[in-house]
Amino acid sequence: MYLHFYFMQQRISMVECPRDAMQGWKTFIPTERKVAYLNALLKVGFDVLDFGSFVSAKAIPQLADTKDVIPHLQLNDKTKLLAIVANTRGAEGAVVYDEISYLGFPFSISETFQMKNTNKTIAESLVQVEEIQNLCVKNGKELVVYISMGFGNPYGDEYSADIAIKWVDRLAKLGIKTIAMSDTVGVAKPDNIEYIFKSLVLEFKDISIGAHFHSTIQTWEEKLQAAYDSGCVRYDSAMKGIGGCPMAKDELVGNIATENVIDWCDRKGMTLNIDREAFKDAMLMASQIFM
Repeated sequence: MYLHFYFMQQRISMVECPRDAMQGWKTFIPTERKVAYLNALLKVGFDVLDFGSFVSAKAIPQLADTKDVIPHLQLNDKTKLLAIVANTRGAEGAVVYDEISYLGFPFSISETFQMKNTNKTIAESLVQVEEIQNLCVKNGKELVVYISMGFGNPYGDEYSADIAIKWVDRLAKLGIKTIAMSDTVGVAKPDNIEYIFKSLVLEFKDISIGAHFHSTIQTWEEKLQAAYDSGCVRYDSAMKGIGGCPMAKDELVGNIATENVIDWCDRKGMTLNIDREAFKDAMLMASQIFM
């Protein structure tokens, strides 16, 4: 009873992920439309905006214009920018921008998926994490590590909740302060979510443990509820539930929709420090872009 009370007392942190929504979109979104959409999202007042990526244009052509977008963003004191990188070279390109506060790195605990996603083994990727962490410390940024395939994988690679927890411990020892457990292919179940988050939140009190869930429309709420009841207060989502990893594509498994998260919070009586009118405007723009 005490633990449940402890877990339920914290305000959630919202990470909006237009980058995740845009990266696999079938038609190229012009730079000026990206800028307009990102600025609309900045007005909402999310805690973090996962806005772009410094990865190979060949791998993710939709976001090849991230550098062109940055100078036109109307930044504020409320929302911090996060950019995804897949290697040290990408991190070197990202850390030079004062506008960016966070670098996000996808670290898969599935060997097969790490090779698919970054063309590196887990061991090689761990070296990259160390190098990127050093770059972040040197340049006043914070590294956010995403534990990809954190709730299982479709490749038959060895997995258990305890393996996932072991990797969080390994990354924590490198000084990583924010780690997001990622349900890359939407396989997380409430019992596994509960076990992982209760274990991590209690053991790693100095680390922000987040959730990046991909989900069908039938299962998003049970995932959100299980994570929240287990102490998770940082959530990634995307307008209209658009997105998912292009390297593990499933048309039925996208991001959890931001509008669903907000509705869920409202039903639970949670306070969200967002601009509701700006949110409506951004939703309208999302409907026009992702159609």
